[in-house]
Amino acid sequence: MIKLILSLAVLISVMTACNTSPQKEGQTKKNTSQNPNDKNKKDMHSYSNVDEVHTKHLHLNLNIDFDQKLVHGIAVHQIENLSEADEMIFDIKDLEIEKVTLGEDDQETEFEIGEADKLMGSPLKVKITPETKVVKIHYKTTEHTEALQFLNAQQTAGKKHPYLFSQGEAILTRTWIPCQDTPGNRITYSADVKVPSDLLAVMSADNPQKKNNTGEYHFEMKNPIPSYLIAIAVGDLEFHAVGPRSGVYAEPSMIKAAAYELSDMEKMIESAESLYGPYQWGRYDVIVLPPSFPFGGMENPKLTFATPTILAGDKSLVSLIAHELAHSWSGNLVTNATWEDFWLNEGFTVYFENRIMEQIYGKEYADMLALIEYQELQHEVEEISEGKHPEDTHLKLDLEGRNPDDGMTSIAYVKGAFFLKSLEEAAGRESFDKFLKQYFTEHQFQTVTTEDFVKYLDQNLLSKNNIEFNIDEWIYGPGIPESSVKIVSNRFQLVDEKIEVLKSGSAKDLGLKRNDWSTQEWLHFLRHLPADLDVAKMKELDDVYNFKSCGNSELMAEWYVQSIRKGYKGSEADMEKFLINVGRRKFLMPIYRELAKSEEGVALAKEIYNKARPNYHAISTNSIDELLAYEI
Repeated sequence: MIKLILSLAVLISVMTACNTSPQKEGQTKKNTSQNPNDKNKKDMHSYSNVDEVHTKHLHLNLNIDFDQKLVHGIAVHQIENLSEADEMIFDIKDLEIEKVTLGEDDQETEFEIGEADKLMGSPLKVKITPETKVVKIHYKTTEHTEALQFLNAQQTAGKKHPYLFSQGEAILTRTWIPCQDTPGNRITYSADVKVPSDLLAVMSADNPQKKNNTGEYHFEMKNPIPSYLIAIAVGDLEFHAVGPRSGVYAEPSMIKAAAYELSDMEKMIESAESLYGPYQWGRYDVIVLPPSFPFGGMENPKLTFATPTILAGDKSLVSLIAHELAHSWSGNLVTNATWEDFWLNEGFTVYFENRIMEQIYGKEYADMLALIEYQELQHEVEEISEGKHPEDTHLKLDLEGRNPDDGMTSIAYVKGAFFLKSLEEAAGRESFDKFLKQYFTEHQFQTVTTEDFVKYLDQNLLSKNNIEFNIDEWIYGPGIPESSVKIVSNRFQLVDEKIEVLKSGSAKDLGLKRNDWSTQEWLHFLRHLPADLDVAKMKELDDVYNFKSCGNSELMAEWYVQSIRKGYKGSEADMEKFLINVGRRKFLMPIYRELAKSEEGVALAKEIYNKARPNYHAISTNSIDELLAYEI
């Protein structure tokens, strides 16, 4: 996934301005990493002692209480004791632990809850014996549980039934399940879930496709997964098949639109398999969640959780589904061992996503998608480089004492994809595809560190084929390396010509209807509006193209950012409605961040946020609270 702007010359100049990492003499032949900060595999974001004793299989007995907005549960851990340990440590945060028992005869045992940390929660230390095979933790969630969002009926599309969904990545699964919450330990799981009889429960597992009369559902995930991929959703849901092994869950009022928008999923699965081997998870379904879901999508195995903001009506935003599907190989099949290695999940996935889109929709379209992401990378590199942690523009991160969510930036996603795209250019596509397919096959259902991958890369691609490539400047260096591949889009160059027309004329002089261009072309247009474009021309654009309420969330969010920058207030009412009803952090943060740049903007942001905050997930509120210095 690589991005460019107008022409090759312009790209090079912009990249240079965006904290590029210059090559030093003698570096071009360096293939093996010389990272001075190498660490072992210990996950600093987990208290668990998985190197001594770890969960192999987890069974959950869950009762979903919508009246109290709580989950009552029993977490049954089948364990393996590797070192005759007499203590097993779990991660918990904001859970009420009622009792812990051992074995099938439920003999109560001693447990201790350690001191609470604001970020990581507490260690739950359970006394076991070397012979212990089963640990059962009886617990319930609390009002502070961050992973779960209970929605009242008015917060849903149908307005008739409540809703619940979870979001465990990165370290929030411990807020609804007592577990060893590290991606370094993969487990199988099963669950028995009780919900109101008029609702349907689904999980990241084998799922029912219809409601039953009892509200009792059983789930199985037979492939080992990390804890952050255990997920649940409960609501008034319907299912619609779009292929022999793919389908969509959504509220009844959204199911038809969702099925239309995602009708190409089976093609995406076939495309992905043709690139990097068989899909290993059986079915691939998607659930379209209510608007408060904080991410575009979450790759929960067998059941991607997706934002309704992808339902643009024209399939223009379905690259998100290609991205989540690609996670079925990169992330779910082969997983980052710690959150400092997050780029191994996301960089591979963005690269893979673009290859899927190229196969289905053509190279020209895939290149535009890549360039749009590149623009976002440029902007984020600039912001991070000027912030508290400029080292966060490295692929391998140092997140000690920090929230792993801090690493969920375009660096991991897009710089990571550029790294792979540049490797592809150096090795040739055929050789690189063979290497990636082998990597996924040989590491399936395993966790990998950055150092593991670097060693494997050198042995199986670079040294093997006498390829010279500077690994260090990508993984342990700042910014966007000069060695990055370059992409040029003829269609974006035509967009740039229209921007020149606008400078000397009016919106009507563009001679365009909104459906003449793709979402990506319009995004490029909006992002490159002249900095000094006056309010009158902003109003002309608004009158002609109605970006502020066009129904395409990507265009609306970008228009609001541009309106704030240009001082155009004609979009404020629609922006407020958008911010109240949409919880996707990708859209929220740029808008609130732009508002926060002025005293007047901060006042407006806080006024809107007071109304919107109850609709947001904790992942979004945590970020916006800090940005606005918001006190509850």
